[in-house]
Amino acid sequence: MKLGWLDFSSNQTKGVLAALVTVTCWSGFNIVSRFGTKGVFTPFDMAAMRFGVAATLTMPFFLYLVPVRSWPKYMALALFGGLGYGLLVYSGFAFAPSAHAGVFVNGGIPFWTVILTAILAGFKLSRHVYIALALSTCGLVMIAFNSMLADHAPNQWIGDLLFLGAAFCWAVFGLLVRRWQIRPHHGIFGIATFAALVYLPIYYFWLPKGLLDATTGDIALQCIYQGIIAALLAAGMFSYATHKIGACEAAMMLALVPAISAIGGYFILGEDLGIVVIVGILIVSLGALLGAMPTNTVAFLVRDKN
Repeated sequence: MKLGWLDFSSNQTKGVLAALVTVTCWSGFNIVSRFGTKGVFTPFDMAAMRFGVAATLTMPFFLYLVPVRSWPKYMALALFGGLGYGLLVYSGFAFAPSAHAGVFVNGGIPFWTVILTAILAGFKLSRHVYIALALSTCGLVMIAFNSMLADHAPNQWIGDLLFLGAAFCWAVFGLLVRRWQIRPHHGIFGIATFAALVYLPIYYFWLPKGLLDATTGDIALQCIYQGIIAALLAAGMFSYATHKIGACEAAMMLALVPAISAIGGYFILGEDLGIVVIVGILIVSLGALLGAMPTNTVAFLVRDKN
């Protein structure tokens, strides 16, 4: 089915739609995770719920579907897309607000992806991607400076660095999925399985916990969102998007997350949205949409306009 230049049966359209699902899930992830770490949960609790629930649902399928000889690749994916990303991002929420996560994690992923791709594969970007990257940079910097100037918590910079580290880990994960041609569902099954096997024993014996002080409703919310929506649905959709449109294009779509997170924070958490944030949101959104378009689509639009 086609609608003008948009073909719903094409890999490009399928990939963009999958990336938009990821954007929605991760925008909610920023809000739900910040809500959890502001309460009784430690970052280690959040990671345990994520890995534990996801592994419980997926480990039998992984053991059945994936041969042992392929396990080293999935261990690497779990190192970056599971343990590295999860522990860094949850630790960051203990120091910095969700707005910073939207900017530094989801805004950082496209930049790390472009840098790593250029270094490792000699990838050359088309002109419209450079323009999109510049637009996203301007918008993200505006939102970041506005957030940092509005809140002078002394350890906020620690959270920002942790978020940037999480973005790096996820960018590596996305590139590995693309390079190794990992099936999306196999990838998320492997991440959940190996992350849980490594992390949960360490968490149980040595890491601080706040689960006993939490209500059943709060635990259920975090288990469902962290273990199913974030760990399985979002990760699966992102893997699928990288297959269909490439790691760079999928990562550029994630630049929409700061905008949606800010809007969600305004309506759900009562966070203020100033004029600087609104302008930054518009710039980031424009850059993300432009970066997600394939070169032939951009050429079609320019030619049609002329």
